[in-house]
Amino acid sequence: MDSIDIEVILKKHNTTSKSDIIRICNLYLLTKTLKHGSTFTQFSNVENSILYDDVEKIIINNSSQENDCNIDLSKAIINWYIYTLNKHGPQNDNCVDESGEEINLSTQWILPCFDMNNLWETLIYDSNIKEDLLKYAITIMKFADKGIDANVIACNRVILLHGPPGSGKTSLCKALSHKLSIRMQKRYKQTVLVEINSHSLFSKWFSESGKLVTKMFTRIKEIIEDPNILVCMLIDEVESLAHARDLCISGNEPSDSVRVVNAVLTQIDQIKGHSNVLILATSNMTAAIDIAFVDRADIKQYLGLPSATTIFHIYHSCIEELIKAGVIQKKTEFEDCESLKRKNCSSSDNMAKHLMDVSQASVGLSGRALRKIPFLAYALFLNGNSVNLEQFFEAINGESYCSGIPAKNTF
Repeated sequence: MDSIDIEVILKKHNTTSKSDIIRICNLYLLTKTLKHGSTFTQFSNVENSILYDDVEKIIINNSSQENDCNIDLSKAIINWYIYTLNKHGPQNDNCVDESGEEINLSTQWILPCFDMNNLWETLIYDSNIKEDLLKYAITIMKFADKGIDANVIACNRVILLHGPPGSGKTSLCKALSHKLSIRMQKRYKQTVLVEINSHSLFSKWFSESGKLVTKMFTRIKEIIEDPNILVCMLIDEVESLAHARDLCISGNEPSDSVRVVNAVLTQIDQIKGHSNVLILATSNMTAAIDIAFVDRADIKQYLGLPSATTIFHIYHSCIEELIKAGVIQKKTEFEDCESLKRKNCSSSDNMAKHLMDVSQASVGLSGRALRKIPFLAYALFLNGNSVNLEQFFEAINGESYCSGIPAKNTF
């Protein structure tokens, strides 16, 4: 039997028990056509007052099936995840250095949070990278929780994502932390994402940088001391904090940089003794990272630039959002990428073929750049008017050629 993950996001002031929410949601979903990634947000007060009053959103996840396959709930094992979103926003963890200047050591979120809601769904890759990383992360935490000897089964609870700028590394780390907080909710009462501000940790005062790193990790350890809190620690652009020591020594880098690397590695080794921490790191330049840090990573995942097929899905998601907002007038449905490929692009659906042509012309752009193109196209070519799909495709095509393809490095 297939295993289906169903997330139910509750409104803040819900009054219904979780068991009743599950029962009512199950009855509601049995009347719907379900696919992987299906979401439901509009509930009728007449149809079901509890759904209308208490439920914000229902999300269906079943990565074992193709996206266009229907899901039969009656023949599936359902894993229910019921939660509310924290809407308080991030908090900064600051300290004062020797000169009296206030320094931001890190930014912290209580997960799952409103800021990262939908982030997982907007990240689109050529393979099952998201699902595989989630499986890795859950396995890493389960191994640690069960007390498996790390000297026998090597596991440092470190994930390193690397690749070109704009490929979604930082966003995926945040989305992974958010999703992990939902999946591990029965084990941990709370999940905290700590994003380290690497650039703030380098002080103009000699030897102060290493002290700042130690102080930051000491703050994190205070949170980790509570075994009921899961801590996801994000080190963005880790090469700035764990710069290769051989390059520092052979070049003109100050010895303070070496102290910082030593402090980071020492602190990572110390927190390995806690089972409730996961370290996520990103890098644009893996060659610049100290080899000792790279060796500590259990998973080293490369994120490249999207293919034409993935670009099609990215543009399609942008178009759906603009249709929902009323910016684009949709007269007819158009085929998805899989249907188009099955017909060898010989479909009579001109809209799908047009979008695929634009997608192929956009190969070489990062995901970050691709999601800017619809905005730029609308601003530059459409004069703020409500348009149909044909007009919008022409604008996207013009923008991708005029400002995207010839100048990819401008994004």
